[in-house]
Amino acid sequence: MNDQLEEFRAQIDALDIELIDVLARRMDVVRKVGELKAKDGISVVQAERAQAVKDRAARMGLAKGLNDTFVRQIYDLMIDHAHDLERDIKDVR
Repeated sequence: MNDQLEEFRAQIDALDIELIDVLARRMDVVRKVGELKAKDGISVVQAERAQAVKDRAARMGLAKGLNDTFVRQIYDLMIDHAHDLERDIKDVR
């Protein structure tokens, strides 16, 4: 196999490790948000905030040469999962 291809794959593997680490850290913060919302009786879904996060991410993605639809799809998944985690936390309380 081509050495250059192997190097690119190694770079992708290293970036995947970073991505997973960042996602795990983000979900740790989401859990804290869920605990605070449960304690204070705040609704899990804050539609305006979710939209603002998606819009900001799409703009940042575009500035880095990423397709905004692609970035929004990723954030749709992350935010939906965050809401599920927050609901689970609220249901336990």
